[in-house]
Amino acid sequence: MSWLFLILAGSFEVVGVTGINKVNRNRNWQSFLYLIGGFTLSFLFLSLAMNSIPMGTAYAVWTGIGTVGSALVGMFIYGESKSVLRIVFIAMVLSAAIGLKLIS
Repeated sequence: MSWLFLILAGSFEVVGVTGINKVNRNRNWQSFLYLIGGFTLSFLFLSLAMNSIPMGTAYAVWTGIGTVGSALVGMFIYGESKSVLRIVFIAMVLSAAIGLKLIS
């Protein structure tokens, strides 16, 4: 169950980062709701996951999910670069997060 909490935490981090982008583009209550709600739920699920997953592993996987997810949202929703090297490095971050899961 802790790994599910950690995946949810990383997913809500992506929502929070998307909220930051929305606030920069359009300052309205919905943008702030994305930002505050996303990060609040992210930290809540991260703290639940850390009840049984070591801090270093949980933090690394959480930031990995957030990094990869935010990069993918940027590429597919906001039209950021989809260069081959960018995709290679995103895959490296994702494989490192999966590797931490496999060894813990």
